[in-house]
Amino acid sequence: MSDILHETRGPVAWTVLNRPQARNALTFAMYEGLTEQAKRVAADPAIRAWVITGAGGKAFAAGTDIGQFTSFRTGQDGLDYEAKLEVAPAAIEDCPKPAIAAVAGFCTGGGLAIAGACDLRIATEDARFGMPIARTLGNCLSMQNYARLVSLLGPARVKEVIFTARMVTGAEALAAGLVSELLPDAAALEARAMELAETVAGMAPLTLTATKAALARLRRATAANSDGDDLVAMCFGSEDFREGVSAFLTKRPPVWKGR
Repeated sequence: MSDILHETRGPVAWTVLNRPQARNALTFAMYEGLTEQAKRVAADPAIRAWVITGAGGKAFAAGTDIGQFTSFRTGQDGLDYEAKLEVAPAAIEDCPKPAIAAVAGFCTGGGLAIAGACDLRIATEDARFGMPIARTLGNCLSMQNYARLVSLLGPARVKEVIFTARMVTGAEALAAGLVSELLPDAAALEARAMELAETVAGMAPLTLTATKAALARLRRATAANSDGDDLVAMCFGSEDFREGVSAFLTKRPPVWKGR
C-alpha cells in the first residue's frame, strides 16, 4: 500500500499520510507526493478545499524518517535537504485552495512544517506538537520554517519549545492559536475536518485565494531578509548531527560535543 493516499470527496481533496507503523514519518517520496498533490488540487476547478491528515490516529507525522540522514556528511547535505524539504510546504502555501491539517496524536519536525503550511489546523485533545531537534538530532531549521513557526507561535514560544524540546499539548496549541478546534478523538476529527472543508468550499474562492496569497507573501518577505544557510551548514555538517542520527537509530542518548 502507498505511503501517501489521495481521494476526492465531492469538492474536497483528502490526503492521508500512510505510514502508521512509523508514526507517519515522512520519506522524501512522501514530500514529493504532497507537492504533486498540491499541483493537482490547484489545477482541478471542482476541488475547493484540501484536507491533509495522518493514518492510524496516533500521529499526523512524526518528522522526517531519520534513516534518510545516515548518508549526510557535510553542511551541503543539510542545505540540499532543507531545499528539498521546503518544496512541499511551499507548494501547499502556493496552492490557491485552502488546506486544512487534521492532526491526531504527534505532529513534530517535518510534520509540524507541513501542518504549519496549511491554512487551518484542527486537532484531537491528545495531539502533541513540537520540534525536539535539540534533544534528538542536533540540527536546525531553515529560515522559512523558523518564519512559519514564529508566525504561528511567536518568537518567545518558539525559543522555549525548541530550547526545551518539550511537546505542546492540544490545549496549549488551542490557546496559542496554533489550532482552531480540539476534538475528542480521531473519528470526531475526521468528521469535523470534512464539515469544515465543506464550509470553506462554499465560500467565495477568489477571496480565500487572495487572503492566502497575501499572508504567504507577508511571511516570505520576513524570511527573505535573512540568510540562514550558514546556520544550516553548521548544524548538518557537524559531528553532533552525525552523533544524533546514530544515537536515534540505536536508541541511546546522544553525547553532544558542540562541534
